[in-house]
Amino acid sequence: MRVRPPLGITPDMAPILDLINAYTPLLAAEAAAEAGTSGLDPDDLEQAVWLRLLEYGRAPTDSAGWLLDAVRREAHDARRRVLHELPYAPGHLAAAGPSVEHHAIDAELGRSLRAVIGELPGRCPQLLSALLSRSDPTYREISRELGISQGSLGPLRSRCLACLRARLRSED
Repeated sequence: MRVRPPLGITPDMAPILDLINAYTPLLAAEAAAEAGTSGLDPDDLEQAVWLRLLEYGRAPTDSAGWLLDAVRREAHDARRRVLHELPYAPGHLAAAGPSVEHHAIDAELGRSLRAVIGELPGRCPQLLSALLSRSDPTYREISRELGISQGSLGPLRSRCLACLRARLRSED
């Protein structure tokens, strides 16, 4: 099987292309043998060797020996990497959850925010507390609880949030 030169290959790289054409079957067999039962992908090994050859920039004098050594080095490096890599497990990091410090900081921020909200004027403390409630009430439920029309909640919420922003800025 003859490899066609890819775009960007210069004429001075002809010896490398000849080497690729001549040694592709040998390299494929050696990569398959090195991969063996170790779980390595022989195609990845083969590709890494060809890349190493292109980085080398010229055809080595002992091409067969160089290619066999390169396959062994790549296989050795790949086995060493496998020992240090952890496989990706979807949800693995999410399952660990936030740290204790994260929970403590969140709780402190929540207490601080609720303290500032409690100091706001008018119905703002009740409205913002309802909006921050864990039960996540609807506007209809909040309007019923506060005894105001549902249409008034949006403008009142905007005024309360502006007041909260101003109070938080003044505390910085």
